[in-house]
Amino acid sequence: RRFKSSLMSYKGKGRKANVSLQHSSDVQQGPRFTKSDLSLLQLIKAGKEGIFYKARMTRGTCKGHEMFTCKIAKEGVTPKRVEMEVSIMRKLVHHKNVLQLLDWNITEDYYCFLSLYISVLCELWQAIKDKLTPDPELQSLFTIASYHIALAMEHLRSKMLPFSSQRTPEIQNGVVHCDLALRNIMVNRFPWEVKVAEFGLARDLTRIRSYRSSRRKTPRVSPRAPSLVPPEYFRNNYYSFKGDVWSYGIVLWEMQMFGTLPYSNLETSESVVYYICAGYKNKDPDGCRPEILQIMRDCWTEPYTSRPSFTDIVRILENIMENDAISNLPSTFLNPVSKSFKSCTLQGGSSMDRTCLSSTSHR
Repeated sequence: RRFKSSLMSYKGKGRKANVSLQHSSDVQQGPRFTKSDLSLLQLIKAGKEGIFYKARMTRGTCKGHEMFTCKIAKEGVTPKRVEMEVSIMRKLVHHKNVLQLLDWNITEDYYCFLSLYISVLCELWQAIKDKLTPDPELQSLFTIASYHIALAMEHLRSKMLPFSSQRTPEIQNGVVHCDLALRNIMVNRFPWEVKVAEFGLARDLTRIRSYRSSRRKTPRVSPRAPSLVPPEYFRNNYYSFKGDVWSYGIVLWEMQMFGTLPYSNLETSESVVYYICAGYKNKDPDGCRPEILQIMRDCWTEPYTSRPSFTDIVRILENIMENDAISNLPSTFLNPVSKSFKSCTLQGGSSMDRTCLSSTSHR
């Protein structure tokens, strides 16, 4: 009782105390570092939930890493949201396509996360726009990057509890990102080192029901850019894994358009919401390969239950990459390559050694 009283009385030096005891047992800890232990070297990006820096410890390392990414949450971000983000990133553990959490401190007057650093961390669209425009193999590179992003999202979906006979279809399990966008895709060596980041708006559906509220008759605009939000959210205040699939289609479109914002010709958020709910789609990107274009259209299918899963998307992209690899090799190598791809597929798992698949395409 005394612990609960002291925990709920925490003011966070001006921040509202809204700490969930359910998450506290998983997240609260004595801080292993303070702000004075950090040396912020370079601004990486400023997001809606926080600011990312390249950083290092003034003395020693962070779990053996000399350099790392430091995210400092912006003012107004509540303790409950921060605890949720830490809990989700810990649940995701390690995946080669998810930005890995190393440490955190949420006990001071700021909230800080330390993540694995990618040597030259930058937004994906900046890398492809500046370096890859003249590359004749650009569509193959886009496909490989799309594959790595899909692997990360498949990993989020896999973090689920097994369904029991008492569960209803309304209850989903796993992690929903809720803010999948090109600005939150980080890259070091395009397209081989691509990671999904920024879990400030993510939700763990093993704890809560799918987002559906009957209280609001008029859907409010999402805190994210409305251009990334599926129509079922605006119509019914509903968001599920299929909403992340919709956003993934937008990410593919943004990648093909070198970072151009979707619906950029519309001046207001209300116009974007109307455009989406009316069933209008972005125009097809010039030069986009037909297979990727079909994936985009499938991601934007209505009703949302008809959209593919990320496991489906991963399999489609594997087939595309296999065909790319085979078409680029002499006929004498066709059989070994096919066997290599089949071997990779049989290994299975969301974090399966599909690297051999990607590296074969690269060769």
